[in-house]
Amino acid sequence: MSPPDLPPWRLLSFEAMPDWPAVDPTPAFLAFSRSAPALLSAEAGARGEPFRAAAEAALRDPARTPDEARRFFERFFRPARSTDDAPGFLTGYYEPELPASRMRSPAFPVPLYRAPPDLVRLPPSEPLPEGLDDAQGFARLDASGRLVPYPDRAAIEDGWLSAQGLELVWLADPVDAFFVHVQGSARLRLQDGSTLRVGYAAKNGHRFTAIGRVLVAEGELPLEEADMAGIRRWLAAHPERAPALMRRNRSFIFFREIEGADPEAGPIGGQGVSLTPMASLAVDAGLTAYGTPILVDAPELIAEGVPFRRLVIAQDTGSAIIGAGRGDLFTGSGETAGTLAGMIRHSARWTVFLPLSLGEAP
Repeated sequence: MSPPDLPPWRLLSFEAMPDWPAVDPTPAFLAFSRSAPALLSAEAGARGEPFRAAAEAALRDPARTPDEARRFFERFFRPARSTDDAPGFLTGYYEPELPASRMRSPAFPVPLYRAPPDLVRLPPSEPLPEGLDDAQGFARLDASGRLVPYPDRAAIEDGWLSAQGLELVWLADPVDAFFVHVQGSARLRLQDGSTLRVGYAAKNGHRFTAIGRVLVAEGELPLEEADMAGIRRWLAAHPERAPALMRRNRSFIFFREIEGADPEAGPIGGQGVSLTPMASLAVDAGLTAYGTPILVDAPELIAEGVPFRRLVIAQDTGSAIIGAGRGDLFTGSGETAGTLAGMIRHSARWTVFLPLSLGEAP
C-alpha cells in the first residue's frame, strides 16, 4: 500500500470506536505476526515499507494477551473508513479435508493437476494481446509462440491434459474436486495414512462463475438456500445435470504440493504465509495490501453465539474477490469449518487500519 493507491479515507480515532474495547485482537495479532516476515522481505517492496515498524515490533515483542494485542494495533495503526462508507460484502472459505490417492484407481478417478508448461502468467501492467480481452491473468503459449486463451474447464475435463503426467493427486468425487477448486487448497489424507496439502498454483485464465448464482437466476434454488450446503444438495439430487452445471464455471485451478507446511496452521495464502482461522481475510490484492488489518462488523452474521465483529488480516486473494469492500473469511479446515464458510454471505462494515505513516492527518 502506498499513498497513490489510497482511496479517500475518513480517519477515525480508536476512542471514537465504542465497540473496539470488546474486540479480542489476539488472533489478528497472531495472523499479523505470520505476515511480518513477508512484509519485511525484498519481494514486498514498496508495499511492505509502511508496515515495517509494526512487522519488526510484532516479531520482537509477541502480544500474549488481548490488552497487549490491542495496544499493539493502537500503537502502529490508525483506523479509517472510506468516505462513502458503503457496506462491504463478506463470504467465507475453508480448507477441505478429503481422502485421496497418489495413483488413479476406480475409487479415485478425479485428478487435481499441476500447472501445465504452456500456461503463461500475463504481466499485470501490460496491455492484453489481441484475442485475450477477457483473460484473467493467464493464457496459453501455442506452438507458434502466440498467446491464446487456455482451454476451459469442459475441455480440460474432456482430456486436454491427458497423457502429460500433470496429475498431482486423485480424488474420489468430482463434486469434491470442484469445491477444492473453489476453495483453492485442501488437506488430503492419503491411503498410507500420511497427509498431503495442496494449494493454488495457477488458473486457466477464464472468469470464475458462481454456480450458486446460476441456480438462483434460473429458478433452481431460492437465494436463501444457495449456500454451499444447498448447492451440494442440488448437485446430489440432480446427478445427470451436475456435470453441465459445474462446467458453467469455465475457470479451472491448477495446484502445487505445499511442502514443509505447519500441520497445525492453515493453508498458504496469496501472501505466502499460513492462514489463521477466523483471522485471515482474502481481499482484492490490487486494492488492499497484504498485511492490512481490517475490522469487519457483520451484525447479521452470528458466530459463536454473538454478532460477528472481528479484527482480521488481509493475507489471501481469490478470483471472485473483486472490489475494496469485498472479503472472504478463512474459517479453518474440515467439515465444521466448511459448514460455517458456506453460510457466510453477509453485508459488513469495513474499518481499515492504515499503517501510522499513511494514517497521519495532513
